[in-house]
Amino acid sequence: MIEGTRQTVHLAVYDQLADWEIGHTTSTIRSGDWQRDPGRYDVVTVGLTGAPVTTAGGLTLLPDITLPQLKPSSSSMLILPGADGWDLDPESLSPFASAAGVWLDAGVPVAAICGATAGLAREGLLDYRDHTSAAPEYLLATGYSGMRRYRSELAVTDDGLITAGPTAPLEFAREVFAALDLYTPRVLDAWYRLHAEHDPGAYHVLLEGA
Repeated sequence: MIEGTRQTVHLAVYDQLADWEIGHTTSTIRSGDWQRDPGRYDVVTVGLTGAPVTTAGGLTLLPDITLPQLKPSSSSMLILPGADGWDLDPESLSPFASAAGVWLDAGVPVAAICGATAGLAREGLLDYRDHTSAAPEYLLATGYSGMRRYRSELAVTDDGLITAGPTAPLEFAREVFAALDLYTPRVLDAWYRLHAEHDPGAYHVLLEGA
C-alpha cells in the first residue's frame, strides 16, 4: 500500500468471542498513541453474515462487512479471537480458518488466540509453522500433525502467523504490534512493561517517544 494511506486490520467477530483476548490489541491499534504513524490503521469487524453477534461479555456487535466481501489484498492482518464455537461447533467457524490459509498464502499476517488456534490446527496451518496455544494436549485433540512445531511460550510468531494461549492477551498484542510495525522497538518494549509488568518508568519512556 502507498505510504501514508490508511490501512485496515480485520477482526473476525462471532458469537461468544472472548472480549478480553483482543481488547488491548484492537483498542491500541485504533488509539494512535505513541505510534510511528498515528492513524495509519483502522479496525474493521468481519462476520460470516451481517447479523449481530454477542460476545462472551454480553456485548452486541454488528459486523462492518461479511467474510465473502473481504479479500487479503485489502487487508493488513486478520485477527481471530477465541470463542466457544471453535470447540463446540468447529464447522461453523471453519470459513474463518480457511480464510486464514488464503491470507497466509497471500503474504498477509494472521493472528489467532485461544480457540482460534484449534481452528487453524484443523485446517493444517500449524503443521509447518512454530506455534503455541492453551496446551499441547488441546491441539492434539484436533488430530493435527504439528506437535513437533509446538512451542511452550505465551505467544509465537512464525512465517506470518501469530498464535497465543488464552492467558496471554498482552503478549498476543505485543506480537501483533510488532508485525504491524506499530511502534519503535523501544516504545513497544515500554508499552509491554507498562501494561504487563506495571512498570511506572515505562510510561515516561512512552511520553518521550510521543
